[in-house]
Amino acid sequence: MTADAGAQMRKGVVEYCVLGLLSREPMYGWQLSEALTGAGLIASIGTLYPLLGRLRDNGWVTTFDRPSESGPARKYYRLTDAGIDQLARFRAQWAPFARAVTGMVGEG
Repeated sequence: MTADAGAQMRKGVVEYCVLGLLSREPMYGWQLSEALTGAGLIASIGTLYPLLGRLRDNGWVTTFDRPSESGPARKYYRLTDAGIDQLARFRAQWAPFARAVTGMVGEG
């Protein structure tokens, strides 16, 4: 796979991966970055904040501040009802889509 193909696939799903992570619990930017960089879905935390801004602009996430034991308050992100709905729609479409792609390109 070329780097461009991998980047295009990540770009198409990374927003939904953030929604999926936030469906488990509210998280602050560094937590999200660690999970996403660890999975190879984003290159750095610098690419995360514009994505979070788009999710907020779409009305899918909202923010709140929570005190931190190790410094200033942290900005946490959580799903809105619209974000929950959007994630549910993605989940409903993802499995059939992944099966179709796997059926076309094979697994080995």
